[in-house]
Amino acid sequence: MTDPQVALLMLAIFIILVFLGFPIAFTLMALGMFVGYYAYFEPNRMWRDYLRLDENADWWTSVTTWFDGLLNSRIFDLFVNQTYTVMSNEVLTAVPLFLFMGYIVERANIVDRLFSTLNVAAKRVPGSMGVAALLTCMLFATATGIVGAVVTLMGLLALPAMLKVRYNISFASGIICAGGTLGILIPPSIMLIVYAAASGVSIVRLYAGALLPGLVLVGLYITYVVGRAILQPSVAPKPTKEEVPDIPFGKLLWMLATSFLPLAVLILAVLGSILFGLATPTEAAAVGALGGMLLAVVYRAMTFQRLRESVYLTVRTTAMVCWLFVGSYVFSSVFSYLGGEQLISQFVEGLDLTPLQFLLLAQLIIFLLGWPLEWSEIIIIFVPIFLPLLPMFGVDPLFFGILVALNLQTSFLTPPMAMSAYYLKGIAPPEVQLTQIFKGVLPFLFMVFVAMALVYNFNELVFHLPQVFYGR
Repeated sequence: MTDPQVALLMLAIFIILVFLGFPIAFTLMALGMFVGYYAYFEPNRMWRDYLRLDENADWWTSVTTWFDGLLNSRIFDLFVNQTYTVMSNEVLTAVPLFLFMGYIVERANIVDRLFSTLNVAAKRVPGSMGVAALLTCMLFATATGIVGAVVTLMGLLALPAMLKVRYNISFASGIICAGGTLGILIPPSIMLIVYAAASGVSIVRLYAGALLPGLVLVGLYITYVVGRAILQPSVAPKPTKEEVPDIPFGKLLWMLATSFLPLAVLILAVLGSILFGLATPTEAAAVGALGGMLLAVVYRAMTFQRLRESVYLTVRTTAMVCWLFVGSYVFSSVFSYLGGEQLISQFVEGLDLTPLQFLLLAQLIIFLLGWPLEWSEIIIIFVPIFLPLLPMFGVDPLFFGILVALNLQTSFLTPPMAMSAYYLKGIAPPEVQLTQIFKGVLPFLFMVFVAMALVYNFNELVFHLPQVFYGR
């Protein structure tokens, strides 16, 4: 076999092992090390000291020198260097801080107040409870960026409330699942930080570029909810005064000031300091983590147990991301050294695709990968395969990253591996069936595709804010 064929075999084995359920990070490292030993195998260099031994050398010196040669492969140097590169990456430093902020906010009992307040404020809007749930999901998902946490908490809070006022089960379930995934797109998104580390694109430009597409997607969701509530009132009946009582305007303002305003100020302070160049993403994330702790103290939700849980979950998730990066860097380095990347580039170039066809093909592959894999694995492992091809088709990596972020919304919504649906099913009332949840997410899945089409046709949605803030 030629070296490029070995590289393709290596990729095929990885995909098979992933489908068999092996841990992805350690599978990447193991395959990278094993195939890398073959790729960097140089007997004359590795056993140079052994070959120079004097004929009278004792057996212990001969054996130890031979084993030293066995381990004297450049793949071990590569592994150490790539591990150090990942652990010293300043961009990734923001990940644990944003995660910690999210886990603290999740445990601060803010979301129940926020949903109640927005529910009252939007009472006269068709599908008011669904709109309130989406807005709550948007704010909470922006603060946490952790899909499972948002869907689970909103499923416990908003879903029973919507079912109580006779909302259609599929309609209500779709709102929770779709709203819960917004955190991987709307800044400050952890997914965008990971993409920035993998692609080399400026994280502040990514944040600026993702803001308008994220708001467009939220707008499409709300338009669908309101439109369907108008056209089909039975799926979202108007709440009665007993279910959502009238509240004096002054009291409503106080509720907004004590529930909506603190979280909104925290998010705007973190995001604004990044976009306006007042702080780096890492510094802003540190301020956000401190702000989350202060909110938890103000709402009297800060306990040692919750703090310990937040720290533990932050460390666990951060370690997973870092080891994925280490494994991916080792794997991709060996893959490129063997000529696999060049082979893929030549194959794609031979297809004679237009930029639109290339983008459609790339997004289709990412869409299909979203069925068995999580977003972190797709961004760290598979997206770097497409990045070297972007100059060939004149595609900006910033634009490509926003399309990927939109596309990855579908990885949580697409049956049969729609993780948002499974998160919701795990805490939903018994009468809520998984098939009903799948049915409910399909219209929102269509909204994601509409948003991607809008971004492609009106690419100023991506480029306008980065150009305003930072120039061309």
